[in-house]
Amino acid sequence: MADPKGFLTTGREVAETRPVGERLKDWNEVYVPGSLLPIISKQAGRCMDCGIPFCHNGCPLGNLIPEWNDYAYREDWTAASERLHATNNFPEFTGRLCPAPCESACVLGINQPAVTIKNVEVSIIDKAWDRGDVTPQPPERLSGKTVAVIGSGPAGLAAAQQLTRAGHTVVVYERADRIGGLLRYGIPEFKMEKSHINRRIEQMRAEGTKFRTEVEIGKDIDAAKLRRRYDSVVIAAGATVSRDLPVPGRELNGVHFAMEYLPLANKVREGDLTVSPISAEGKHVVVIGGGDTGADCVGTAHRQGAASVTQLEIMPKPGEDRNANQPWPTFPMLYKVTSAHEEGGERVYSVSTTHFEGDENGDVQALHLVEVEFKGGKLEQKPGTERRIPAQLVTLAMGFTGTDQANGLVHQFGLDLDERGNVARDGEYATNVDGVFVAGDAGRGQSLIVWAIAEGRSAARGVDRYLTGTSALPAPIRPTDRSLTV
Repeated sequence: MADPKGFLTTGREVAETRPVGERLKDWNEVYVPGSLLPIISKQAGRCMDCGIPFCHNGCPLGNLIPEWNDYAYREDWTAASERLHATNNFPEFTGRLCPAPCESACVLGINQPAVTIKNVEVSIIDKAWDRGDVTPQPPERLSGKTVAVIGSGPAGLAAAQQLTRAGHTVVVYERADRIGGLLRYGIPEFKMEKSHINRRIEQMRAEGTKFRTEVEIGKDIDAAKLRRRYDSVVIAAGATVSRDLPVPGRELNGVHFAMEYLPLANKVREGDLTVSPISAEGKHVVVIGGGDTGADCVGTAHRQGAASVTQLEIMPKPGEDRNANQPWPTFPMLYKVTSAHEEGGERVYSVSTTHFEGDENGDVQALHLVEVEFKGGKLEQKPGTERRIPAQLVTLAMGFTGTDQANGLVHQFGLDLDERGNVARDGEYATNVDGVFVAGDAGRGQSLIVWAIAEGRSAARGVDRYLTGTSALPAPIRPTDRSLTV
């Protein structure tokens, strides 16, 4: 155990964020560099080394949290990194982007602030990179088998790295111009700087993984031909079809999906564009959707110089404490203030958009909304609550509805879909097509980054068993399994 009295003597401290006025002038990560260094060992010492570590179950990856907390407390950073990587290929991604369901499941969190697991995780991996502990791990010998991975988000990258290390020749296909999927073009730079992706890609290249960008399977290469070319295929194409809002005025200029808006800001950061063609500068911005993607739009609009930012959510405002129907150690739906919300703007709950209003040029100028409430288990409009708010840029951040079928990938492979429109798979992540597997949002539906990595690792084991008859890779999480989180 790290410190037997740590949870009694040490209070919870988290990473310090830079002043709002400072960070709005750049796109760097919002945290003060090095702010965790003086406190992280003591924070790791708050871990209770529980007899039943519920944090394991709260984490889809099954991270060995008490073990690397103990090493971090003792400042044995090399050992901490080894335990961290035993279950997670990319802890620098999850340590920055995961909502930390492990902390919701922390036993200490029953009646005290939980251990800062996420901060400890990111501190361990950042130290590992700084110390040179993260090195390529090429296979000792090659199997002679080839695998194509479709998609380079966290699920595809995790599957590719595991399969490469197992000795297979792996090629990752990405339809964008850079590797990373939504990590690259869906996550703003202020949440995760892309240098973290770049150095992982270089590690994977050194291990033997090959990458092909600007190749869309289903359009540029026929999926059936791809299957004949490789011994196995992993589909990790994500759930990229954005949920639309079919109300009058949807066709107006200035109404965009979040995933039309956010990637362009990242393109500016990459140096491909001087100015984003969809910019919030000087505009009244409305973000429809109260989740993390909506918050990303809020933070991006602030940095582009929006005149105002309003975020709309159709559901009621969550409470600050657990509801009775979300008891510990489940992942509760709580009111949270992200770094983007700290930077300004207004959040409006229990409202629904009725229509958009445009000007004579076909540009959106306003949004009309109405308050809603639950009655008989259904959301109903409240008469007399209609109002109009200015809106010169609207982003739709209401989630995703499934895997893109327009490019022909699903049809060309001949894949079965489940009742939710995701690619159907069995307990080994295998689809109905021999040798074709699916991982991440494409099979699970829209979910967390930590689930994507877990599924990529699990699908890799299924592929390895298919190709060789056995596998030394970690046992898979079954697609039907559910941890104590959602």
